[in-house]
Amino acid sequence: FVGEEEDGRDVLEVLKDYKSHHAERIKEFQLQKRITGVEVAVCAFFNGKEFLSPICVNFEHKKLFPGDIGPATGEMGTTMFWSEPNRLFNSTLKKMESRLAGAGYRGSMDINCIVNSNGIYPLEFTARFGYPAIDIQQEGLLTSMSELLLGLGQGALTKLLEESGEEHQTKSWRIVGDPTEGALVVVAAKAGVSRKDLENALPRVAEIPFDSDRKRMTTVHQRRATLRFDCPETVAFVKGAPDVILDLCTGVAENGKSIPLTPDKKAEILAANQDMARQALRVLGVAYRGLDGVPAQVTPDAVEKDLTFVGLLGMIDPARPEVKEAVAIARKAGLKTVMVTGDYKDTAEAIAREIGILVPGGKVVTGAELDKMSDEELAKQVDQICVCCRVSPAHKTKIVDAFKARGHVVAMTGDGVNDAPALKRASIGISMGITGTDVSKETADMVLTDDNYASIVSAIEEGRIIYSNIRKFVYYLISCNIGEILIIFLAMLFGWPLPLRPVQLLMLNLVTDGAPALALGMEKGDKDIMSLPPRPTKEPIINWEMQVGTAVQAVVMTAAVLWAYWLALKAYPDDLAHAQTIAFTTLCVSELLRAFTARSEHYSMFATGLFSNPWMLWANGSSLLLVLVAVYVPFLNPFFGTVPLSVADWIFMLPFMCLASIAAEITKVYLRWKAGQIAMATHP
Repeated sequence: FVGEEEDGRDVLEVLKDYKSHHAERIKEFQLQKRITGVEVAVCAFFNGKEFLSPICVNFEHKKLFPGDIGPATGEMGTTMFWSEPNRLFNSTLKKMESRLAGAGYRGSMDINCIVNSNGIYPLEFTARFGYPAIDIQQEGLLTSMSELLLGLGQGALTKLLEESGEEHQTKSWRIVGDPTEGALVVVAAKAGVSRKDLENALPRVAEIPFDSDRKRMTTVHQRRATLRFDCPETVAFVKGAPDVILDLCTGVAENGKSIPLTPDKKAEILAANQDMARQALRVLGVAYRGLDGVPAQVTPDAVEKDLTFVGLLGMIDPARPEVKEAVAIARKAGLKTVMVTGDYKDTAEAIAREIGILVPGGKVVTGAELDKMSDEELAKQVDQICVCCRVSPAHKTKIVDAFKARGHVVAMTGDGVNDAPALKRASIGISMGITGTDVSKETADMVLTDDNYASIVSAIEEGRIIYSNIRKFVYYLISCNIGEILIIFLAMLFGWPLPLRPVQLLMLNLVTDGAPALALGMEKGDKDIMSLPPRPTKEPIINWEMQVGTAVQAVVMTAAVLWAYWLALKAYPDDLAHAQTIAFTTLCVSELLRAFTARSEHYSMFATGLFSNPWMLWANGSSLLLVLVAVYVPFLNPFFGTVPLSVADWIFMLPFMCLASIAAEITKVYLRWKAGQIAMATHP
């Protein structure tokens, strides 16, 4: 039995040793799990996305609005409406102040409705007498018509500011207020008529404001002094759409007298109006009526009847030079511009053709034609409509709804109170900052502070760049982070020692990943960014192309680093820190090279130019320097768990460092080929 007792003690000793060893392994495994959890958390959360997006947006905002502090302008996408041609001409790009910034559409807008040609013309007109023909080229030429027109203009919200030049004693005039009213005041001032004297002699006592449904306005005046033209004691001046004014007239002024308005004379006036409209002139009809006194109730029915027609006034201003180009750029970007105006059809058509809005095959429709169309009929024709003229506020809303029903993302510009319903109904409402009313500004999503259409197109381009840059650094960070997680996971699965320490991963995410990602947010954008179609509204930020690229990058980067690490473990079996340093350095440099390939989703890094983004050079240079410091500074080696690497180590690592970038370039070639195949199938 003695031998059996000794054998029993041996078995117990073996069991104790096994239990002790197993306990050590369990402790080691639990420690390994904690370390791994820390590493995965570092990869998943500390990657810089939280602060990179605001920095990127703020950087682009500074480019668009130098010296301005405020929210950045988001990108718009598919349809723009433009109402009444009086804003598209002669100013420089200033800034667009955004409230909602169109962020919900991120480049999906494809229709831009410009109401009253907001942004196409400058804020002033040049007025011409059209019927009867009168030419005022020199100051001091006085006509009864010019003085009468000044009487009309002085009843509006316009005033003139006179500034004298000290050197040459010259006078310059600037219109403050409505440009249409200003044109009336200016043309009379050129004729030598003093606004101040006329206001004293013929003060305004009542007014019927302009209404887009009535298409006219009226002011009532009482004569207090002798004038240079015959004027009743109480007189009502009416101006507005010529056809509307003519329908209210029973007489016409000729040689200082009122004669009956015959059908032939009316046809003659309408022919003159049409001829002026074809010259892209905005035409006003002018009439007056003598009153026995100020009516108790100044209403259209009481005042606007039995008028005497005076003449036609045409206003013109050459288009802002940048507008025609901006319309062409917008069309190339898949953005259709639709002009919505109260002008005559001939005027609207001439203006739209001049600036490139009306293209071959495009339609010009009037408000009356819209009234005759059902919603179904309008939906069938709306994609061919380029100009809507003689419209009311209800027509504007109907047009917006028709485009939205066709799946378009619609931006609508406007400046008046009557534009508010359409601004609210549009996907993106844009109010004019200079001429816009408080109601339109409060209703709109965005305020265009320089009233320039070209600013909208420039903002679209900057918005596309912002969105593209956000995609780039998200693409870069996700592919890098997935690669890091896979490296840790597969190393554990293979039973290898962890190739990266938590402090190394922290450095990767906060330093060597963050700086290049920030540099990607400073990219200028691809050269063809305004040649791309609007982004589908339901397309996620990580689309299928990014998913393919992310998968390829993560797999290749993981394989390259683990391969280098495995060979290093074989080469240095007793020096784990050396193998981990090789894995750490290979991954760092691989990600830095990867940042160059992430600068464009489709073009090669050589096509974009290796030195075209100085931010990227500084970011990668500083990140590489920090990696070298962590590897070669002796007192930092224990902290980072690194050892100095030899030249032979760098030669060994070089192919593994380049594999991910090579894979990215090959993926771009495939994606370009795939995009070409899709384009051929879509447009054979």
